[in-house]
Amino acid sequence: MARILVIEDSATERHGIKEALESAGHTVIECDNGEDGVTRSKEEKPDLILMDIVMPGMNGFQATRAITRDDATSHIPVIIVTTKSQDTDRLWGERQGATDYLTKPVKADELLAVVSKHLAG
Repeated sequence: MARILVIEDSATERHGIKEALESAGHTVIECDNGEDGVTRSKEEKPDLILMDIVMPGMNGFQATRAITRDDATSHIPVIIVTTKSQDTDRLWGERQGATDYLTKPVKADELLAVVSKHLAG
């Protein structure tokens, strides 16, 4: 299955996402902030990235932009998973290069369906 980088500052959220992904056979790489996420995306070259937005330091919009505009990582789909549910947030995420946008709380089956869709593409 796929190697997925989860960039999420909440240990509880990270754990829930990790359980859902591992139950579907995926390997999970974890980061708890945007700066580390950008670095790990270059080192690990995951198949897909799940990105929180609200994090201390570099937020998820900034990290998404850094990843999607870097030649070394621009091919990796970034799915934003956040509590920010406004249409403007979704639009801004797309402008940063995100391939999809999920609003928390996200159900495991919904998460896995979106992950599968982008891994298949």
